[in-house]
Amino acid sequence: MTATEASDQAPTSMNNRQILQAMSGLMAGMFVAILAGTVVANALPRIIADLGGSQSAYTWVVTSELLAMTATVPLWGKLSDLYNKKLLLQLSLGMFVVGSLLAGFSQGIELLIFSRVMQGIGAGGLTALAQVVMAAIIPPRRLGKYAGIFGAVFAVGTVAGPLVGGVMVDTSWLGWRWCFFIGVPFALLAIALLQRTLHLPTVRRDVKIDYLGAFLIVAGVSAILIWTSLAGNQFDWASWQTAALTGGGALLLVAAVSVEARVPEPIIPLDIFRNRTVTLTTIASLLVGVAMFGGTVFLSQYFQIALGKSPTVAGLMGLPMILGLLVASTIAGQIISATGKWKIYLVAGGIIMTAGLALLATIDANTGFGLLSLYMAILGVGVGLLMQNLVLAAQNDVPAAELGAATSVLSFFRSMGGTIGTSVLGAILANRVASEMAKSLGTEGEAAGGSSHAVPDMTTLPAPMREIVENAYGLATAELFLVATPFAALALLAVVFIKEKPLKTTSGMERLAEEAKQAVADGDKPSSPTPVS
Repeated sequence: MTATEASDQAPTSMNNRQILQAMSGLMAGMFVAILAGTVVANALPRIIADLGGSQSAYTWVVTSELLAMTATVPLWGKLSDLYNKKLLLQLSLGMFVVGSLLAGFSQGIELLIFSRVMQGIGAGGLTALAQVVMAAIIPPRRLGKYAGIFGAVFAVGTVAGPLVGGVMVDTSWLGWRWCFFIGVPFALLAIALLQRTLHLPTVRRDVKIDYLGAFLIVAGVSAILIWTSLAGNQFDWASWQTAALTGGGALLLVAAVSVEARVPEPIIPLDIFRNRTVTLTTIASLLVGVAMFGGTVFLSQYFQIALGKSPTVAGLMGLPMILGLLVASTIAGQIISATGKWKIYLVAGGIIMTAGLALLATIDANTGFGLLSLYMAILGVGVGLLMQNLVLAAQNDVPAAELGAATSVLSFFRSMGGTIGTSVLGAILANRVASEMAKSLGTEGEAAGGSSHAVPDMTTLPAPMREIVENAYGLATAELFLVATPFAALALLAVVFIKEKPLKTTSGMERLAEEAKQAVADGDKPSSPTPVS
C-alpha cells in the first residue's frame, strides 16, 4: 500500500450511532477505573483498622495507586501513538483485574499496597487511552457532548462507588474485600465490549521505545512522590532521607530530560511544551490535581470520624459534590458543542473551584449537612467545568500524531498533582490531628491520633474521647482545604492566559490522514494507517 492509498483509506467521520457503539467499551473501562478508587473510599477506615494499619498506611493505600498511575501514564500515552490502542486498553484492564484480585485476598497492609500499585498501572492505561481514543474518533467540535456522557459515567461511578463500598462494609456476610472483587466482572465486560465494538487504525512504523527515558521518568517521579508521602511521618522534612530522595529524584529527572531531548521517539516529546496551550493546560492540570484530589480524598474520613457517620451514610453525603460535577460537565459540554466557545467555562471553573475549597476550609465537627452540601456542590461544579475542558483545549491544538502524547502529559501531571496533594496533605492531617490531641490529652493524645499510630476506631472509644477525636479531625480536615485553596487560585491564573482557538471539526483519524497527504505533497514518507480489529 502506498502512502497516498493509506491516507485515502483512512476512516471517514463516524455517525453518532457508530461513536456510541465504539464508546461502550470505553465507558465500561472508565467505570472500572473510577470504581477502583471510589468504592474503597468509605471502606478505608475499616480496612486499615482490620489490617492494623496507621494513618500513614491510610495515605499509602490511596497514594500507591495514584503513584503507579502517575508514573506510567506517559508510557501508555506514547505507546498509543505507536501501537494498537484497543490491545493496550485490554492489557490495562487485564492488569487491573490482577490487582483487584490480589487486593481482595490481601491479609496484610503490605500486599494491599502492592495490589493497589497493580491497579494503578492498569488505571494509568485507562486514564490515558480512553481520552486518546475519544479524540481519535470524535472531532473536538463534537467532543463536548460526548464528554458529557463520560461525565455521567464518572458521576455514576463516583456516586455508586462509595455507596456500594459502604453497604459492603456494613453487611456482615460481604465485607470490605468485595470492594475489590466487584470491579472484576465490569473489567471483563469492558474487555469483551472493546473487542466487539472498537475498530481503530493502527499506525505501522519502525519505532524504538525509549526504555531508558521511561525508566528515568518513572524512577525520578517515584522518588519525589515517595518523599512527599513519607516526609513528616517516617522521617523529618529536614533529614538525610529528604536530601537523598529529592536530590536523587532531581538527578534522575534531569537525566530523563537529557535523554528525551536526544532520542528519536521520546516518551514525553519536549517540543510539545513549545505549544502555549499545552503548557498552560498542563500547569492547570497539575494544580487542579493538587487541589481536587488532595482536598477531597480525606472527606470520607471526615464524614466517618469527625461527624460519626457509618460508611453507607458517608457515601450518601458525597452526593452533592458529584451531582454538581455531573450537571456542570454535561451542560457545559452540550453548550460547547453547540457554540464552539470553551474558554469561559475554564475561567468560570477556576473561580468556582477556588470558592468551593475556600468555603470548605471553614468546616468543623459541628458543621450542618445543609451547609456542607452547598460547599461540596460548589466545588463539584468548579471541577466539572475544568477537568475535561482542559483536555479538550489541549487536544484541539496539537497535530493528530501527538494526540496520545498531549493527552498523557495532561493526565500525568494531573495525577502527579493528586499524588503530591494526597501525600503532603495527608501528612498535614496526621500532624494536625496529633497536635490537637496533644493539646487535649498530652502524650495520650498522640497514641490516639498521632501520625505514626493507628487510625482510631470510633466504635470502641468512650464518649469523652470520641468528642475530642471528632473535633481534632474536623479542624484538621478544614486545614487541608485551606492549604488546597491557593493551588486552585493558581490554576485559575493559568487558564486565564490560555488563548481560545476555534474547535476543529475533524477527528484525530481524519486529521492523521490529512497530515499524511500533506507529507506526501511535501515529499516526505508518512506513516501508513492500517486497520486493526
